[in-house]
Amino acid sequence: MSKKINKMEAPRGLITPDEAKELDQAYDSRHELISESILKRPDNRSTWYAIEEIEKFLDYAKNQAKDLGYTLDGIRIYEGAYPDVKDEVGYTTMFLIPTGTPNNKNASRCTSIDGGDIPGGSGLNKGNAGTPPNSNYPQ
Repeated sequence: MSKKINKMEAPRGLITPDEAKELDQAYDSRHELISESILKRPDNRSTWYAIEEIEKFLDYAKNQAKDLGYTLDGIRIYEGAYPDVKDEVGYTTMFLIPTGTPNNKNASRCTSIDGGDIPGGSGLNKGNAGTPPNSNYPQ
């Protein structure tokens, strides 16, 4: 049974702050490896998006999905890295990509259980890095 806050049902997958800390700490060794072996400086560990930009993106993605013949069913979050500039390796980033199901049987479809990435769908990037970039949870 999920918790209700202000008569709202909690989303599936909700975690506690302690569980978030556990996930963050479990990532430490990977972050250290990337920072020390590849970047030779602390890498980014988080990306922040304004709620207004997330809401705009969801509205945009729903409309674009419809135009592309899909029904938006979710958002996939990918990790990426900015390109190297001169002698400096780019920071890690996270970007959002719309997923969906085709509205007709002839549309291309990914075989993902939760919906495939929508071909031609625009993603969202350019959030703000942590301050400093290598800050752990919570900031």
